[in-house]
Amino acid sequence: MKYNIKHLKEGSVTSAKGFMADGVHVGLRYNKKDVGMIYSEVPAVAAAVYTLNKFIAAPNIVTKESVNAERTLQAVVVNSACANACTGKRGMDDAVIMRRLAAEKYDIPEHYVGVASTGVIGEFLNMEKIAKGIREVAPEATTEGAKSFEKAIMTTDLIEKYTGYEAEIDGVKVTIGGCCKGSGMIHPNMATMLGFITTDANVDKDALQRAFSKITDISFNQITVDGETSTNDMVLLMANGMAGNNLLSEDHPQWDVFYTMLRKTSEDLAKSIAKDGEGATKLIEVKVKGAKNDADARAISKKIVGSSLVKTAVYGNDANWGRIVSAAGHSTADIDPSKVDVILGDQYMLKNSEVQPFDEEAAKEYLKSDTVYIEVNFHLGKGEATAWGCDLTYKYIEINASYRS
Repeated sequence: MKYNIKHLKEGSVTSAKGFMADGVHVGLRYNKKDVGMIYSEVPAVAAAVYTLNKFIAAPNIVTKESVNAERTLQAVVVNSACANACTGKRGMDDAVIMRRLAAEKYDIPEHYVGVASTGVIGEFLNMEKIAKGIREVAPEATTEGAKSFEKAIMTTDLIEKYTGYEAEIDGVKVTIGGCCKGSGMIHPNMATMLGFITTDANVDKDALQRAFSKITDISFNQITVDGETSTNDMVLLMANGMAGNNLLSEDHPQWDVFYTMLRKTSEDLAKSIAKDGEGATKLIEVKVKGAKNDADARAISKKIVGSSLVKTAVYGNDANWGRIVSAAGHSTADIDPSKVDVILGDQYMLKNSEVQPFDEEAAKEYLKSDTVYIEVNFHLGKGEATAWGCDLTYKYIEINASYRS
């Protein structure tokens, strides 16, 4: 079904009514902004997804406490340069202090504040500088405020990552916007990936969490850069209701409009992380069709896009489709190896598991594209999924060999 949904070219966390953001430099990094904040004029319904890494970082634990209290947030404070992970009691105390300082700044309950950190694991936060940043940050409802926030949350990212959409629901304009950071240590269940999505929609809190959890599985959890799941992965969604629409839930006649906007926002952000993978030169998109079910399709597509051999073949412009079927063959999904199609761009490499003649030079040229599309059809059922990743280059090794230098 087609909806009248408009993509916002400069969509961001300040696109939705009532949301403000900013970022400042306080010296956690040499010369880049390193403390950021998002603030809503009114308390917002909150939904969240968190890392499945067993070494969950202190800020994630504190934020989960905040969200679980009332499923309401009004502010989020973020720092880069230090992950505050594997830092014991001191790390927990520091994350709680960050939350308290942000709450005092706006005279709101402490559990209305979320906390996020990204950077080096196993180092303590410089709380004097963090406190200075919380005092100095001045969120505003402008594109400039959103850009400052986007810069403050970056680590090895090369570009800011943002998007937004708007549509009419109940006769009023409803807007969703978001930003994220992530370039390396990306293999979510939930990557270091931090994402922040804001909307002025009026949404039932249970319906919001159900939708967000479902959408995360087909967006953020379908990307991979290097197969590593961070201690700090987290995506937060805030809905402050200031658009003035009737309460949205699955029973609302225009629920699908809101759901589609949220899915598009999440997919845009997820793809931007995969495209900006450390050292990457190409985005790889793998579409799996005909799996037994969607879960199998997700497993296969992510296995293919995460294969180091597939990633290096794409980097080297080598149409080695054998690496694609090999990766699919050791996924957890059920497959029938006798009736598989593999398509690279618009060329069949394999059809019904029979090798197809193809133009090697044309395939080589295609692999030089900024985005490489791979489709695999297993002809077993109706399961479909898409996963996104990037090529694996010499630059990735260079970046990560000197990450702390």
